[in-house]
Amino acid sequence: MLNRTGRETAPGTAEAQADTFTGNRGLALEEPLIFEIGDNARTGVDLPAPPKVASRLGGLEREAIGLPGLSEPEVVRHYTRLSRQNFAIDMGLFPLGSCTMKHNPRLNEKMARLPGFSDIHPLQPVDSVQGALELIDSLAHWLKTLTGMPEVAMSPKAGAHGELCGMLAIRAAHEARGEARKVVLVPESAHGTNPATAAFCGYEVENIPATPAGRVDLSALKARLGPDVAAVMITNPNTCGLFEPEMIAISQAVHAAGAYVYCDGANFNAIVGKVRPGDLGIDAMHINLHKTFSTPHGGGGPGAGPVVFSAALAPFAPLPFVRHTGTHFELVEEEQAHGGDAHAKSFGRMVAFHGQMGMFVRALSYIMSHGADGLRQVAEDAVLNANYVLRSLDDVMTAPFGASGPCMHEALFDDGFLEGTGVSTLDIAKALIDEGYHPMTMYFPLVVHGAMLIEPTETESKAALDQFIATLRHLVARAKAGEADYFRTAPYFAPRRRLDETLAARKPVLSWTPESIAAE
Repeated sequence: MLNRTGRETAPGTAEAQADTFTGNRGLALEEPLIFEIGDNARTGVDLPAPPKVASRLGGLEREAIGLPGLSEPEVVRHYTRLSRQNFAIDMGLFPLGSCTMKHNPRLNEKMARLPGFSDIHPLQPVDSVQGALELIDSLAHWLKTLTGMPEVAMSPKAGAHGELCGMLAIRAAHEARGEARKVVLVPESAHGTNPATAAFCGYEVENIPATPAGRVDLSALKARLGPDVAAVMITNPNTCGLFEPEMIAISQAVHAAGAYVYCDGANFNAIVGKVRPGDLGIDAMHINLHKTFSTPHGGGGPGAGPVVFSAALAPFAPLPFVRHTGTHFELVEEEQAHGGDAHAKSFGRMVAFHGQMGMFVRALSYIMSHGADGLRQVAEDAVLNANYVLRSLDDVMTAPFGASGPCMHEALFDDGFLEGTGVSTLDIAKALIDEGYHPMTMYFPLVVHGAMLIEPTETESKAALDQFIATLRHLVARAKAGEADYFRTAPYFAPRRRLDETLAARKPVLSWTPESIAAE
């Protein structure tokens, strides 16, 4: 049985009886691709015929591009229906670990849309954007205060961009000492972008193993340190959702070897207001504003990844930067940065301009509306919620580091509890969709087999967590009761059934009809 959406259902089944000709199910509306709605023989607006002009495309245009013509209501309905199919933090709990999807207060959005922030141009005269520069300077001040670091580069656009910034500063510092160190050590509990960034900078990457408790093996690290090691890139709290209790000892050992400590600050959400990375001996750390300080992210942007620096690396920080002269804010460019300036030995520029203004506004709004006590409570509640999830499920799901003490803002499980059931981590995630939840992070961190990383964030109520926990316990019970067939074909109630994700990545079909699907 094939309905107009191409969904095939077995005749006589409950699913077939519940299916519809339109593909709509009540108010859950089926929405085709925009190319299937309109056609290029009509348009929703009246436009004069374009004048004939000589082509400037050098003969590259060979046929019409086929943009569909739709009426105004059709366009509005199309994108409104699509928006209803997109899960969002305003709809429910978003347990995606390692990428905080917390509440984004509408106050932040209101501030970011103020004309003095939203409609300025990076090439405006500095005198005409004093308020924006003051905001950047204020945010920089609070980032330095929260991390206990003396300098910050605001221009990096995201976490991995911030890692690149920090590693370029580290390389510049070694070069200033006349050293050409070739190796960067990366613990296996670090984020995958860490070794990628080091390799991109031309370093050889060597792995440092973890202990059975999921932390850095300090003895193995010390054994490998030497004159060829430029830095250690460490994620703290790490990808296993654990704090590194020997962080100070790690920093001391690295510094004694003449190397630097780069910290991946993606999980700063768990310690903001509680721990200052500068007190742990960190030399450089990026801060994902779109994780710790609530600004929305996803879909490729927007993001912001300011990098804080220790006194040892501050002179090598990138340009430009904002300097407050007492009554005036100025943007210090390359030709001005010399002598006693903060970035006197800068490695250069990261971006053409200064950074993500909208993200700066949202982050400062979040920080100022919370205050010192509120930011401290953010970390406390995030850690409390994660541990509540961990301890509420570790009797029915396997937590590989459950005996390592409290977790931080993420609860980590593996697929050990599914052994012999025929059900996989992916199956559990797909079944969660039917229950109305966005799945948790799957198969990450890579050091844990069948990993399920759950981050409830600090903004979820106990009632919301209890329902999520009860849902997972229900799914675990069904898996252990022998209902593998149910899991293998979930989800049943989503706009689309389970896809062949490998085939979709290798042979994407951007427009289709029931006939084309049958031909496949």
